[in-house]
Amino acid sequence: MTHHQRDPEQLPTDYLWDRSGAPDPEIERLESVLAEFRHDGAEIPTFPASKSRTALAWLPRLAAAATILLALGVGSFFSLRLTGRRESGPAWNVAPLEGVPRIGSRSIATGGSADKLYVGQTLSTNSSSRATLSDSELGQIQIDPDSRVRLLQIDPDHKRLQLQLGTIHASIWAPPGEFTVDTPSATAIDLGCAYTLHVAPDGSGTIRTTVGWVGFRLNGRESFIPAGAMCRTPAFRDALRTYDESGQSSEAAAAALRTVLTEARARDALTLWHLLSRSSAADREKVYKRLAELVPPPPGVRRGAVLQLEPQALDLYWNAFDLGDISLWRLYEQSSPSGNVSR
Repeated sequence: MTHHQRDPEQLPTDYLWDRSGAPDPEIERLESVLAEFRHDGAEIPTFPASKSRTALAWLPRLAAAATILLALGVGSFFSLRLTGRRESGPAWNVAPLEGVPRIGSRSIATGGSADKLYVGQTLSTNSSSRATLSDSELGQIQIDPDSRVRLLQIDPDHKRLQLQLGTIHASIWAPPGEFTVDTPSATAIDLGCAYTLHVAPDGSGTIRTTVGWVGFRLNGRESFIPAGAMCRTPAFRDALRTYDESGQSSEAAAAALRTVLTEARARDALTLWHLLSRSSAADREKVYKRLAELVPPPPGVRRGAVLQLEPQALDLYWNAFDLGDISLWRLYEQSSPSGNVSR
């Protein structure tokens, strides 16, 4: 009988063939796991003819056991392979601040060595733990208790995080538009700022900008939240929600718009600016009239251009609020993988 010829490319080591050569570390680990089932060299017993039926009855069980062991071994082997591949490439630094945060199912002890969060991995905290994510070229993000974040992307010009639940505090010094955070309700685009972002268990979100401003994008709509922006009164906030959620032809929406326009003051001009692109043509006339009373349109901005939602007119009007140059956002739109977003 002749032996089969071995292909050197298929068998990079002779270890699996005749246990010569250097063994693969993962194969060694697999052998260690299955060591208790290794044949000890003793003579394999034979069964008398009278007991052959009993012996044959055990064969299906032995075959099933062998199949299970083989499946466990192969599963462990590929699990190790996949884990090695996942924990490679670009990553963010992780540091526990309190308690025991987790990356996937793995705990990170406070005071331990530095850790990494790779693309596709999830960092979570419980009620007694906090952590930070940091990157020297991006900034720092603090994760509060009872939070869960997932790292989605690290490219030279785009870093993306997903806040699934809880609260983060972001201090970003990367170029505007380079860092984004996905939430269940919208995507937050950093424009050079510091902010706190919260996602509730029902998926709703709130944001508070402390430095600079943040852009929000959802279903083709844009919103900009500068530092210090907040709803002035509960009535104003509730009326905005009602108008946004009700059909604009309904009585409830009409009443809500009247409340918004009556309650609005000069610092609410940015809210009215957003309403221009969210209202019907008839309501837009009313919104523009109140906006012009609070903050007159800058030179060169015509009423008709605003009512037609011409981008240049709207951008110039925004810049009149002295809340930050909107060209930062336009620059982001041009470089965004998803392209420009229409109002």
